[in-house]
Amino acid sequence: MVSLLVSEVSTAKLHGILLGSVGPRPIAFASTLDKQGRPNLSPFSFFNVFSANPPILIFSPARRVRNNTTKHTLENILDTMEVVINVVNYAMVQQVSLASTEYEEGVNEFIKAGFTMLESDMVKPFRVKEAPVQFECKVTKVEPLGKEGGAGNLVFCEVIKVHLDEEILDENGNVDQYKIDQVARMGGGWYSRANLGLFEVPKPISTLGIGIDQLPSHIRLSAVLTGNDLGKLGNIEQLPSKEEVRNYINKNRELRTLISLGDPGQLHKKAQDLLSSNDLLAAWIVLLAESEI
Repeated sequence: MVSLLVSEVSTAKLHGILLGSVGPRPIAFASTLDKQGRPNLSPFSFFNVFSANPPILIFSPARRVRNNTTKHTLENILDTMEVVINVVNYAMVQQVSLASTEYEEGVNEFIKAGFTMLESDMVKPFRVKEAPVQFECKVTKVEPLGKEGGAGNLVFCEVIKVHLDEEILDENGNVDQYKIDQVARMGGGWYSRANLGLFEVPKPISTLGIGIDQLPSHIRLSAVLTGNDLGKLGNIEQLPSKEEVRNYINKNRELRTLISLGDPGQLHKKAQDLLSSNDLLAAWIVLLAESEI
């Protein structure tokens, strides 16, 4: 047994221990607006439901450990006291991960991560169309837990309207736990899928992924690639060069055969297989090889 005195452990180390030990944690995919009315979208795994009457959800945007700054979500909530909390399922998890990238203030993560904005009925922040459940909330209070890096800020959210995708409901109108197919956060890059078990999602790069909005239209509108596939593709910092693509094609007989078929769908399926193996660079090269057809 390894025993640690909290006062002698760095915040970063303790943060990793807490997140690796306490889980699986549900994900609040929080949609807010800033004072200028610009949308912001970000996931938080310090989250749960705490009351049904009144219906209260609480999530906590913690101060960044590395530099003690606050998240745009928290700043927006303090300005507007409104939020939409969207539930995350497996079909959208890669896009949600992309949305966690720390883009500059004012950048719309709905667009970057390829989500659809739906107008809310009772609050101003937008809902995520792809989310199976959307909670429109008024924020009743924000309780800071400290002033140093790593300190949480409890956001008390009173639910005033709920939106449920009919596809996740059973014959009695209740949420079917298989159909909703929720995911939860574990430690590091690990997630848990309620219907399956553990799986891993590579964390967004420390710089900036190009985003789904920057994908070529033939990729973004692919009939083969899923939202999760696009989320992975949007997390690359820079596209392979034409020389890299040509060299890869010259060394890969299978790819040359696929190109000769003249069927973009076959290339997309090949790229999808590479993405499932987390070979992002090779998947991009295969997709860019479509220009050779």
